[in-house]
Amino acid sequence: MVASGKPRIFPIYKKIVSIGRAGGNDICIDDESVADYHAQVIFDGREFNFSEVDSRGEILLNTKKKRRGRLVHGDRLTLGTIELSFSLYDEVAAVTQNDSTTELSGLRKLFEFSQRLMELRSMPELLSALMDAVIEVTNADKGFLILVEEGGPRVAVARNLNHENLSDGVRQLSDSIIKRVIESKKPIIVSDALHDEQWKASESVMNFKLCSVMCAPLMAQGELLGILYVGNDNVVNLFEERSLDVLTIFAGQASLILQHAMLLNTLKTDFDNLKQKLEMSRFGDIIGSSPTMLEVFRTVEKVANTDISVLITGETGTGKELIARALHDRSSRANKPFIVVNCGAIPENLIESELFGHVRGAFTGAVATRPGKFQLADTGTLFLDEVGELPLSLQVKLLRALQEKTVLKVGDTKPERVDIRVVAATNRELEHEMRTGNFREDLYYRLNVINVHLPALRERGDDIIVLAKYLLQKYGAELGGNVKGFTPNALIAIRKYDWPGNVRQLENRIKKAVVMCDKTLIGVEDLDMLPEAMAPITTLTQAREDFQRRYILEVLERNNGNRTKTARDLGVDPRTIFRYLEREPDAKEPNPEH
Repeated sequence: MVASGKPRIFPIYKKIVSIGRAGGNDICIDDESVADYHAQVIFDGREFNFSEVDSRGEILLNTKKKRRGRLVHGDRLTLGTIELSFSLYDEVAAVTQNDSTTELSGLRKLFEFSQRLMELRSMPELLSALMDAVIEVTNADKGFLILVEEGGPRVAVARNLNHENLSDGVRQLSDSIIKRVIESKKPIIVSDALHDEQWKASESVMNFKLCSVMCAPLMAQGELLGILYVGNDNVVNLFEERSLDVLTIFAGQASLILQHAMLLNTLKTDFDNLKQKLEMSRFGDIIGSSPTMLEVFRTVEKVANTDISVLITGETGTGKELIARALHDRSSRANKPFIVVNCGAIPENLIESELFGHVRGAFTGAVATRPGKFQLADTGTLFLDEVGELPLSLQVKLLRALQEKTVLKVGDTKPERVDIRVVAATNRELEHEMRTGNFREDLYYRLNVINVHLPALRERGDDIIVLAKYLLQKYGAELGGNVKGFTPNALIAIRKYDWPGNVRQLENRIKKAVVMCDKTLIGVEDLDMLPEAMAPITTLTQAREDFQRRYILEVLERNNGNRTKTARDLGVDPRTIFRYLEREPDAKEPNPEH
């Protein structure tokens, strides 16, 4: 494509080429009449088509207003006041050849550099290659890539024409010129610095006899990433305006490449940090470094190599089965069976047979003798998940099996000895279930020799961020998504969310986001965590009331429901205890004292 006015050539070498005023476009046209992202040219392998990007940007095809259409050789596109001529052939009018040779060379150099990006592995390599390309295309003696960071501008690369690093390069920069570019975010050319009234008094110009300088900003989404700074020390090679055009176009395209590289570098650093954190916080298949989780790990280490019964408590989705497996894997039974029974998922009329087995003909459908989970777990570990769901009739038989270490198949008369270690888990408050008569006290104390309580995800601090990044890495590779990380707002939302479903809910949300997200970074909307989905903030009065209620009920439970002793321990009137009990109809007291 050739632009009208001062002729400029824009080769089309991509399937989709964007045209607009913003620096991030493939064809950047700095004209007031052109929208930031005006149009795009699309090549489908057979023909070229154009379409509008911004509905406010008018497009004329051969003087007729169009929103989209096909391009053929010789067509003329008008964007605002700028006219573009479309050519299928590598032909350039003689009048445009001299003016555009440098520019075309620069675009080709940029294209070559874009291809090299895929081969470069490190950020320093990329920045050096970028600076070498800029120096070559602008015929400069030296060049500097300055990154704008929180602490101010920093020279990341200082190179000369021979692709060598300049040890004293920073001393050769003009602070005044850099300051102007940072403030204006626009390119600057000083063709003859030694005789320019505005710059000849500059300390750097006088000290280092800079003859010619050009600077162009590297912009991304309106933010200044850095500056390309090139200079010549010889009056023979003074920069001209068209040199600045080339540098500006190069900077506009290079900023996208730089932004992409910086993102990859950040993600790589984030991945390395995550890997280090995972190594430090991993306990088998469990990830955690919060104080509460470290205490859980210490308890597991101490009791794993014994046959003491362990009761794992905690909300649903907190990873109780993973803790049970960790106990098994660290015990002397590690090479023996690990059998899981979900007590809440088996119908009541089948659970006895599931646990203890049955003989042929014991009931309708029992066509063969089958062992139960107890027999299958012999010499290993039996994990009773959701043990609080067991009916009372089975609790008696389970207690007998644990005490006598024998089981009796349904329909059989001969007991069998078993050597097992029992680990149980529940998300119920078994102490409350005992008071209401739903769980046997003797079985509770048989199972709860050691209690391991797993905290809710919302109580685990920064563990949640490490877990989220680990799950993204895991399912990103497993499900084949293009997602590489989270947006900052997504991480904030993850940290603040209540997570009633705990790790299981977090895992499911991330799985869905990996599959459905079309962007590189997962946002709040991809996690269904928009502000309206967040837990509402309660008033300070309500929060205080909720805490008092929980604490009073906890002390009441410790005192076996004795209201008078609870009131005395808390230093309040017994009527206060009555008031909270009225709000908790299920809170009964086995030993009331009036």
